[in-house]
Amino acid sequence: MSVRFDHRLASEIAHLMRDASRAEILPRFRRLAAGAIRTKSGPTDLVTDADEAAERVITAELQKRFPGVVVVGEEATAADESILGKLAGADLAFVVDPVDGTANFAAGVPLFGCMAAAVVKGEVVAAWIHDPMGDDTAIALRGEGAWIETPTGERREMKVAEPVPLERMIAAVSWTWLKEPMRSRVTQRLARFSGGVHFRCAAHEYRLIATGGAHAVLYNKLMPWDHLPGWLIHREAGGYSARFDGSEYKPGMTSGGLICAPDKASWDILHAAILGD
Repeated sequence: MSVRFDHRLASEIAHLMRDASRAEILPRFRRLAAGAIRTKSGPTDLVTDADEAAERVITAELQKRFPGVVVVGEEATAADESILGKLAGADLAFVVDPVDGTANFAAGVPLFGCMAAAVVKGEVVAAWIHDPMGDDTAIALRGEGAWIETPTGERREMKVAEPVPLERMIAAVSWTWLKEPMRSRVTQRLARFSGGVHFRCAAHEYRLIATGGAHAVLYNKLMPWDHLPGWLIHREAGGYSARFDGSEYKPGMTSGGLICAPDKASWDILHAAILGD
């Protein structure tokens, strides 16, 4: 399957995600019926009717547009873990996180996003983070930059923050999934930053660092629907990222951690300050 992701196609998929959000997510926001919120792997791992309905719509539209495509949706994979194994070897695959920040959504907090990324033969080539509340979409094409696009087609370039010393950095450090002793080591060092953010929503944390509103993020658990979209957008906005051991992050990886920073020098400083001995 040969597909060329250009600005026109990127905009069409952004509209697809917007339509699904307007049809299935926003009408349920702060209106979830009894029983519409459920747990998956644990008490903080939630799914709602909005997640499932939006993923069904997005998956169906992608399959209609790209016959034979592999769609790795968060909720479909929760029901059938074998779907995740199809990602790396597919000619064309999409990862889809229909409602990133489900805990916020379920609590009535207006901070959540709809994310997707296109993967061609193991390489992330395009990414989208739609903000249903702000009604715009962060988009990236591999090698062609990243931008925020409105429904009318207006575009604004995304660019990471300029490098600053550690004591001036603002970072989103997700320590929840870290294991001991790393968890205690990391949390004890958070005061080394100028400030921190924690949105409970990777979609908006990635958008924040890709627009220069903060300098860095650190994540441990790496499910592809949570990170492939933001990883490419941040990279195309000029940022640098690597796993905790310095290796490149690739589709299919679900562990090993990830640090995103303005550049390689900033990454080295962060790694030493937060994870170093």
